[in-house]
Amino acid sequence: MQDKELKIEKIRNGTVIDHIPSGRALKVLKILNIDENVKTTVSIGIHVTSKKSGFKDIVKIEDRYLASKEIAKIALIAPNATVNKIKDYEVVEKYNVVPPSEIAGIVKCSNPACVTNANEPVVPEFYVISTEPIRIKCKYCEREMEGGDIIQNII
Repeated sequence: MQDKELKIEKIRNGTVIDHIPSGRALKVLKILNIDENVKTTVSIGIHVTSKKSGFKDIVKIEDRYLASKEIAKIALIAPNATVNKIKDYEVVEKYNVVPPSEIAGIVKCSNPACVTNANEPVVPEFYVISTEPIRIKCKYCEREMEGGDIIQNII
């Protein structure tokens, strides 16, 4: 019998984003504006074995709790993710992500002719028209985007 080992250590306080589709953890970091200048420990597990889905990604962020708006953004690329609030190594709150009804400034429109892509001072805005699968519609040109198109166009 093999000993099981913890590949990513537990965090004392902060947030754990679990059940991210495999390969999307770096997009989650981008949505949360976590880059090389981060001042806290961030652990990332990519292509981790999952009983539910085969493989998944996990992101652990020490000493940071997510706002509800951030959780809603994560839902765009990880609609089945869970967000766990950790205090003293224990889960004190657990959220299932829920896509917002509207989004602004996190996805660019895939239509090259859209006003949001014309070097105008216009923030890309979308209506969420479906959550399963995730589908959004540009507020300006009405182009619809889903799945991989959304992921590819995250700003």
